[in-house]
Amino acid sequence: MDATEQKKSDEIKAGQGLISTALFSPYYDHGGITIYHGDCRQIVPNLGMFDLLLTDPPYGIKRFEKGFGTTRFKGHGAEKDGITWDKTPEPWILEMLMGAAEKSIVWGANNFTLPPSEYFLVWDKEQTVDNFASAELAFTNLKRPAKVFRHSIHKHNQTTKHHPTQKPLELMQWCIGLAGDVDTILDPFAGSGTTGEAAKHLGKRAVLIEREEKYCEIAANRLSQEVLNF
Repeated sequence: MDATEQKKSDEIKAGQGLISTALFSPYYDHGGITIYHGDCRQIVPNLGMFDLLLTDPPYGIKRFEKGFGTTRFKGHGAEKDGITWDKTPEPWILEMLMGAAEKSIVWGANNFTLPPSEYFLVWDKEQTVDNFASAELAFTNLKRPAKVFRHSIHKHNQTTKHHPTQKPLELMQWCIGLAGDVDTILDPFAGSGTTGEAAKHLGKRAVLIEREEKYCEIAANRLSQEVLNF
């Protein structure tokens, strides 16, 4: 067996999938939650199948974040330290990701070219300000009628937020509950780790992937706490 074949065979169970540890080492791995720092295009093909893809991909809102404010500028979203987080993934990437799980929930669905579906989820933000969105949509292949989750954006904004587009923990827990009998969850655009926190609260296993090390560190710190207050 040559070196390449040896690397391919050097696979171990990483919570919910198989991944070559010769190529990727976890940034964080504890209690059934694994975080990988890297590009999901390279990591996901090395993973096994998951029960649920639950993610909130970037979709080009082109916002410069000053203290997570709403100052606009031309170009992809960036923070003042130069980290980019808002580059829209190419359509084939989402196709590849949805192929890695039996069930899918993808937030920001109206911004992507996704397969037709009569099923969708809505986050009602209870937002009454005219120039802000009152709701967000998620694509899903869950075979159930459209569902609405009501959670005030004002209430969410009172919590500690570590990422410009961080979703409410309650929303992600609701999504996992809707998916039914699932044990393994994939979030390839993990941000500050809300999907992982939701999975941990519900006793599920999850693999998170994040390309910005800053957010890997934030997610790892959140998940290392036994009592979470984020």
